[in-house]
Amino acid sequence: MMPESSPWDDITVPGSDFNVRQIAGDTVVPCFWGRDADGACLFIVELQGDHAAQYRKNAVTVNGIDIDLRLGDKGAQRLVLALERQVDRDLFEGLCRTLASSLVHATDSASSLAVSLAHVRRWKTFLAGRSQHLSAEDVRGLFAEITFLLELSDGRMSSNAAVEAWLGPERSHQDFIFGNTAVEIKSLSGAERSTVRISSEDQLESLNDALFLRIYRLSSLTDATGACSLNEIVTSVHARLSEAGAVEAFDRKLVAYGYAPLPDYDQPRFVVSNVRSYRVGNGFPRLMRSQLPTGIASVAYDIRLETLEPFECDGAVVFEEM
Repeated sequence: MMPESSPWDDITVPGSDFNVRQIAGDTVVPCFWGRDADGACLFIVELQGDHAAQYRKNAVTVNGIDIDLRLGDKGAQRLVLALERQVDRDLFEGLCRTLASSLVHATDSASSLAVSLAHVRRWKTFLAGRSQHLSAEDVRGLFAEITFLLELSDGRMSSNAAVEAWLGPERSHQDFIFGNTAVEIKSLSGAERSTVRISSEDQLESLNDALFLRIYRLSSLTDATGACSLNEIVTSVHARLSEAGAVEAFDRKLVAYGYAPLPDYDQPRFVVSNVRSYRVGNGFPRLMRSQLPTGIASVAYDIRLETLEPFECDGAVVFEEM
């Protein structure tokens, strides 16, 4: 199903060349939505000067999108992104809208082309992953895991190492493992009942010396100070990553989770209203694979939060192995 507010819907298909509508925004180069004679959806960045050598050196190919540098009017060149059938239109729209936002930081045509090609290269991972739409619960869960990732990188761990420690998207039993510590992350909505869902018999059993359950209560408060959307918290991680390999690893894990930076994830905006940490050990209310009766598998269950109170610990203890 096509999004109702697609920017290409009100652009007529021309008999030749293409029809365009300029995108409002504070960019040093003009950007346009467009349609060509075949009806394809276009995103066009208009550049001044000759950038053919820079384009050839940094060219990127993406399955489902045709990327081309074409001659424009009066010595201008146009970077044209054309959507082919294989890629969903909402993903392409997400790419184009976030690219337009990124171009605000470019200072001239050469840097605008560099930003554009780097942006498309990063999006290649998301487009190849053909991500599914996340449920409200998935959005909260991913937000909580990335919140903990940022907390790791605020401590003595580098941001690149924090990404390496994030194993949740790779179907690890626990979401984070570093040193000899494993941490399982859970999220609750601000109004949610006082239980936490454990989705397997492996989540609260670990070979590591220390295992913690860390629960984030998230309140959806769009205009509150410090409120942050899923897209915004993902962007804040990207801003911290200093190595291309770490950026690629983070993006691969996001794709494995089912995420792509779509405009849908600009809302809701969350505030972490409460964080509680629990040390998982003897007596902790849990089901473990090693203690299940023969023939029982794929267990999921809820734990009442009040039964966890004897196991609560200072949040700082979680980070001691760093």
